[in-house]
Amino acid sequence: MAAQPTRLYVHATIITINKDRHIISDGALLVEGDRIAAIGKASDLVSQHPKAVIIDCTGKVIIPGLVDTHVHTAQSLLRGCADDLSLIDWLCERVWVMQGNFTHADGYAAARLTISEMLKSGTTTFLECMLADRYGFDGVARAVEESGIRACLGKIVMDIPTYATKGAFSMHPGLVEDRETSLLGTLKMHERWHGAADGRIHVWFGARTPGGVSLALYKEMTKLAKEKGIRITMHCAEVEADRTYFREEHAQSPMEFCHSVGLLGPGTVLAHMVWLDSADIGMLAQTGTHVAHCPNSNSKLASGFAKVPEMLERGVNVGLGCDGAPCNNTHDLIREMRAAATVHKAVRLDPTIMPAETVLEMATINGAKALGLEAEIGSLEVGKKADFVVMELDKLYTTPNFNPVSTIVYCCSGADVVTVVVDGKEVVSNRKLVNWDEQEVISEAAKRAKALAEKAGIDVRPKWPVI
Repeated sequence: MAAQPTRLYVHATIITINKDRHIISDGALLVEGDRIAAIGKASDLVSQHPKAVIIDCTGKVIIPGLVDTHVHTAQSLLRGCADDLSLIDWLCERVWVMQGNFTHADGYAAARLTISEMLKSGTTTFLECMLADRYGFDGVARAVEESGIRACLGKIVMDIPTYATKGAFSMHPGLVEDRETSLLGTLKMHERWHGAADGRIHVWFGARTPGGVSLALYKEMTKLAKEKGIRITMHCAEVEADRTYFREEHAQSPMEFCHSVGLLGPGTVLAHMVWLDSADIGMLAQTGTHVAHCPNSNSKLASGFAKVPEMLERGVNVGLGCDGAPCNNTHDLIREMRAAATVHKAVRLDPTIMPAETVLEMATINGAKALGLEAEIGSLEVGKKADFVVMELDKLYTTPNFNPVSTIVYCCSGADVVTVVVDGKEVVSNRKLVNWDEQEVISEAAKRAKALAEKAGIDVRPKWPVI
């Protein structure tokens, strides 16, 4: 493949998220290969690099690529199939039933749909939390490779087909896996795909929620993780039933249990984390364990409100996640930022907490740190990977624009993204996907979603009569 020309993005407002949190007006960013080679004032860089290809970003804002720390790529084919249901009904009657009927081809189509939506709304890196074997890990990894996005792919680890308190919440049989398929399968995928796609693919353990994994398997997984340097992600303390399970089955708090099986530490991202007490939060801070906060999903499923302001105050690193299409229903991390900024103000009755600057950090540098990639991505600095997003803010709803950080968090959505660069390559250009035909992605996903619902016997018609 021919080398990319040196490119200079000029006349933009650049929100760097560097250690001093500089915002550069009339700024420029120089891309050489897959790295940021220079960043500063446009007048200086244009004169210093006369042979660079100039990309005019007048009136636009450049931010670091967004990092989504909790994604279910398969669930895009389930968008709208389980709205307005309780979590248990949502899982057992709709989501698990449809996912239990997936084929590898469905998994590939779903991954393409999810990744396309993420890229077009500014997400350049994501953490897939739980790839079931039946989705086809190879196909999902291939979708990552083709699209140009950066991804951490957590393959499911499980050996018990229940959720939280035992008995009533059994999984669909099509999703049940054992140690050999899940744990040993992850090791095979790690050997095959970790570091692939020019280093853009990372393979993780994606453990199921406690109640879905035996103590022995948790301990084997965490031992292997330390030995082989494999990171771990897991849903935890999402609903009150989770906390009840920890207390009744193990006489422990959520974090006491996680600590007992070796899950806590800087190599772990725990998602949701709603039902924690103060001592649990202290354990997170002490161990350097990361948290993925999913405010829209938690609100829609009525899971509760994670104590994110307290976590941040006590030094816990918290990133943002969109979760899955049946519980959000988008993969637009810019919309997620607004939710994170507003919901906690209402819960705490304090308009000063979770300011826009904190939330943008959660979606960028905090997310990069959670994935162990903060030396490479998450901020715009010389030597880091050229992962960034160009946004157009010349709109009715973004005028006036006194503070671009506040404007992005409180006014914008992914529809304002114009250009997305990952690893120095444009993957979205002038609002269009570069590597895939968007209409073909949509058509294939829609066809497969319809067939999947029919195969699963799920009635997804509107509640109101269609005439």
